[in-house]
Amino acid sequence: MAKVTFNNQVIAEADDANILMIEGNKYFPPESIKKEFLKETEQHSVCPWKGNANYYSITVADKTAENAAWFYPVPKEGSNELVGKNNNKPGIDFANYVAFYTDKVTLE
Repeated sequence: MAKVTFNNQVIAEADDANILMIEGNKYFPPESIKKEFLKETEQHSVCPWKGNANYYSITVADKTAENAAWFYPVPKEGSNELVGKNNNKPGIDFANYVAFYTDKVTLE
């Protein structure tokens, strides 16, 4: 079981079997995310092989971690196949899977 917490609140939790490992980062499936604590920001970045990433800030009580998580709403063509192959999950679509900056949250 993998878990992400911020300010003593669980933000995401999933069985390891449902986590995708991409470039050393754990990506949590969308259904494992507690979206009430996330707010999409204006931050964007581009990965040459995964595509355009969007970002979330996390707010719990009076604390906010800006741009603490990222996701790919529409992965670049061909990237799903590579992610699936590297995770032994052929046919996986990693759209909207969420990864977190470990210097902004606690990842267990």
